[in-house]
Amino acid sequence: MRPEILFSLFQDASTLSGVGQRTASALEKRTGRRLLDMCWLLPQGLIDRGHRPPVGMLRPGDIATLKLQISGHSPPGRRPRPYVVHCFDKTGEIDLVFFHMKPRYLLEQLPKGETRFVSGRVDFYRNRAQMHHPAYIVKPEALPQLPLLEAVYPSALGVGPRVLRKAIVSALKQVPELPEWLDEDRLRSHRWLDWRGALLRAHAPQNLAELEPDAPARKRLAYDELLANQLALAVLRAHHRKRTGRALTGGAELKERTIKSLPWNLTSAQQRVLREIEADMESPYPMLRLLQGDVGSGKTIVAFLSMLGAVGAGAQAAFMAPTELLARQHYAALEPLCEHLGLQMDLLVGQGKSAGRSKVLASLESGDTRILVGTHALFQEQVKFADLAMIVIDEQHRFGVHQKLQLSEKAKVEVDTLVMTATPIPRTLTMTVYGYMEVSRLDESPPGRMPVVTGVLPFSRLEDLANRLREAIAGGARAFWVCPLITEVEDGEDGEPRRKKSAAVERHEWLRERFGDRVGLVHGRMKSQDKDSVMSAFARGDLDILVATTVIEVGIDVPEASVMVVEEAEMFGLAQLHQLRGRVGRGTVESSCMLLYRPPLSDMAVRRLRLMRETEDGFRIAEEDLRLRGAGELLGTRQSGLPEFRVAHPYSHASLLEEARVNAEEILKENPNLEGERGEALRVLLYLFERDEAVGYFRSG
Repeated sequence: MRPEILFSLFQDASTLSGVGQRTASALEKRTGRRLLDMCWLLPQGLIDRGHRPPVGMLRPGDIATLKLQISGHSPPGRRPRPYVVHCFDKTGEIDLVFFHMKPRYLLEQLPKGETRFVSGRVDFYRNRAQMHHPAYIVKPEALPQLPLLEAVYPSALGVGPRVLRKAIVSALKQVPELPEWLDEDRLRSHRWLDWRGALLRAHAPQNLAELEPDAPARKRLAYDELLANQLALAVLRAHHRKRTGRALTGGAELKERTIKSLPWNLTSAQQRVLREIEADMESPYPMLRLLQGDVGSGKTIVAFLSMLGAVGAGAQAAFMAPTELLARQHYAALEPLCEHLGLQMDLLVGQGKSAGRSKVLASLESGDTRILVGTHALFQEQVKFADLAMIVIDEQHRFGVHQKLQLSEKAKVEVDTLVMTATPIPRTLTMTVYGYMEVSRLDESPPGRMPVVTGVLPFSRLEDLANRLREAIAGGARAFWVCPLITEVEDGEDGEPRRKKSAAVERHEWLRERFGDRVGLVHGRMKSQDKDSVMSAFARGDLDILVATTVIEVGIDVPEASVMVVEEAEMFGLAQLHQLRGRVGRGTVESSCMLLYRPPLSDMAVRRLRLMRETEDGFRIAEEDLRLRGAGELLGTRQSGLPEFRVAHPYSHASLLEEARVNAEEILKENPNLEGERGEALRVLLYLFERDEAVGYFRSG
């Protein structure tokens, strides 16, 4: 149960004075609607309201605080014009411009003949200084209330900057003093404030340097978050080590026969990873290992050879994929290998009743089925194994923890688990995500894999690209064409139409006009069976072009596909572009990936597209993606299962991450049950950063 001292931080934002349900709902989209969420939204800029030049010295874009005398008001009348208040000082004149404001309010705030201090951004119109909607209008006697330095927060859709700032200030007033969880030596050596002091200082920066990740206040908060992360992972790791499994020592002959039957040699990376997995499986403790491998690095055959270790010991193995199409692809690739070995492999997808399905379930329960490939269908209650000893989970981030537990509960004893991902994860981030697992990497490409030629084209070359694609298709090529959205939407946060983004539906129609009915379409709103049907038609060669959203990012394997077009590539992250590019180059012909962009490009977009042309190394790309965008954005955190850091940045705070990892190990070694005064403080830390699951292990032992 969450400690009472934290109750105030987990209140809804609507409990704050001046924050209603509408504002709270808008905040939810940007930060989350709890007070704690608002505390983690740190300033990204600083406004100097101490800049007080005379009107005659103003320049366009200045943020200035001016002492002005009001000379008159010009209401808009019936025409749709702004309300203008005319002001002056000894050096010149300036107009204060307002839209959709009540005249009575402006007459009260800015009475003719009186003096006011106003603060805001200065512009010029027809060589006359203007200030639109001043941020502050104060009487001379209230000038001390005007902040000299003002924090600038990331924008929140539907919430004005002043409303957001006021809400955050109100939230900070509710922040309690928390017990100290860091040791005195660490606080002294880093010269860190206590947690509450660091939080308040981070929200009140005194200069631009205090906005940087290495500012002391931000480093303290980042360290706390990383320590909570590493402590939770250390608890999971310790909990896992307490469990006992069984040693699986068979399968050597089956593996040797399989390797000899392959038309290629295993890479040294595959051989190294196999040895690591075998060592885990031969120990009496259950394996929990992550296998990272770039697209096409040969993870599937490593997983199959590993499952033979369980089969050779007389047990069964399960291979779970996130989609029916992927499950069928794995089954089609591995079933011939099983047939060569005289082993029975079955496939289980979907639900319902059928004679074939009943036969598979009976064979599985009797033990005749040695390896079962399937989807979420493997979780179903009627799926019973005779002796499940190993689970392989492909693209593991698409399955929840409770789903993995459901499958492992079907075993008589703790199973060995190998989870795989084709999503390259930077080394710095791996420690924060999979710190409770052993990690193996396939960092070599199998011989014969063709490089992918990557090109970058502006959108104005769209017709040229279509003509080149026509030539490629005439030569037997097949192409993916990826769009970022399903249908067209306006791209203006303020509701103003700026330009329309490309859409899969519209691009599908455009391509059909040029290439006929051999153009297919798949997107996330289609039913699974409809998507699989179209993808299968493309794989068979019934379609030449497959227009898609990122649903094909992980999954479809069509060696004949040699062209990938990504439209509006500037909208995608580096890792996502790399995943999409990995859908081609899987056959024996040279492949190409064309990245279409709409100018002008931001500096970050230019760097991303340039790197895509320079390298196919997924791990280098992932490291750069982390450096440019941070863990919170990498791959789309909410979709990928990666942790969302609110303050810490695993790239900028890499040294803190290692320090936190060592500290977490020391803490559990000295105080394994987090008892006593400091132990209670550390539990508060875990709850503060919502690592509640780890605290549960202390209660359960």
